[in-house]
Amino acid sequence: MHFLTIGLTHRTAPVQVRERIALAPERLPGALEELAGLESVNEASILSTCNRTEMFIVVDDPECPAPRNWFMGLDSGSADALEPLVHQLSGEQATRHLFRVAAGLDSMILGEPQILGQVKQSYETARRVGTLGKYLNQLFQYSFATAKAVRTDTAIGSNPVSVAYAAASLSRQIFGDLSDATVLLVGAGETIELTARHLQRAGVSKFIVANRTLARADHLADDLGGEAISLSMLPDHLHRADVVVTSTAADLPLIGKGAVERALKERRHRPMFMADLAVPRDIEPEVEQLRDVYLYTVDDLQQVVQENLRTRQEAAEEAEQIINSRVRGFADWLNAERAVPLVKAYRNQIEQVRDRQLLQALQALERGQDAQAVLARFAHDLTNKLGHDPLIAIREAGKQGDTDSLAAIRRMLNIDKENP
Repeated sequence: MHFLTIGLTHRTAPVQVRERIALAPERLPGALEELAGLESVNEASILSTCNRTEMFIVVDDPECPAPRNWFMGLDSGSADALEPLVHQLSGEQATRHLFRVAAGLDSMILGEPQILGQVKQSYETARRVGTLGKYLNQLFQYSFATAKAVRTDTAIGSNPVSVAYAAASLSRQIFGDLSDATVLLVGAGETIELTARHLQRAGVSKFIVANRTLARADHLADDLGGEAISLSMLPDHLHRADVVVTSTAADLPLIGKGAVERALKERRHRPMFMADLAVPRDIEPEVEQLRDVYLYTVDDLQQVVQENLRTRQEAAEEAEQIINSRVRGFADWLNAERAVPLVKAYRNQIEQVRDRQLLQALQALERGQDAQAVLARFAHDLTNKLGHDPLIAIREAGKQGDTDSLAAIRRMLNIDKENP
């Protein structure tokens, strides 16, 4: 049994590669079933976000190429170009990586809290599909507890810095006073809602929410005191927006260059700030070529947020110590689990010895033998039977001068050196 992590992240792959690999929520169940059906794969989970697509699996053979080949097959581009971007971690490295991801230490913006919810969602999806087993389940539970400890015991979550915060912060830097700005939110998920809250705190009061499901758009718009529209109405309302923030799971861009050109004409070329927080992208990259448009992707936002990183870097050092401790704790659990078959086999062996000796003692009592003598013989024979194999091992280690084995046996049998 081996843990493997295979995938790519914002640290190694640009957004145009990540968006080709990204798995939309509706594709995850089928992908998990495929992955779990591969040679050597016993348990499987997939974490797919804007910044990473990674699979956490339990395999019989860590050298089996099937899981990596399957991951490479998610990309329609060149396998040769993708190969150096894909990382593969095993054992303790894979454990540590998941703990760091859940705690926000591997995020584009250090310590951002959204990733923990995304890790939990990936766990729930795998659990619902049925691709989790004992080992991955325990690994994820340890990761959740580790992330909680990091949040509780360090300042990693202070001074909020996230992709959503970065988008709000940058729009404020570009426009200054946002009290008269109109914000168009495309999508109604957690990232959009978080961005809206940051924008509210920056002074925005006029929101338009566009979503594929109008009911969800209505719900968020009601909370923000704004108005809701369907995605099909985007071209008719785009010109009203000073700030556009998108985060959907659409496979193709929702806002094209032509639509933005028409909006700018209606705006008399008043500037627009556009933050595309989606992978795959919601806004055509060519929009960046237009004058009077400030277009930022999730990759661009990494360069924007520096304000609170100093505190978070200090907290990250403390967090790494917590993670080190939790990795050791999980390793202890795993080692104990690996010993379970041996424990069961040994317990079964000594119970068989006990039962045989007990049967002999009961038969002797039935024949009318003296009870005290029978009990004495039972105790004597049971002691000899149970001690036979360990004593043979001790004598053999002594003959060979194997002091390490003798020390190990002494520890296992809890024999005090002062009382041999």
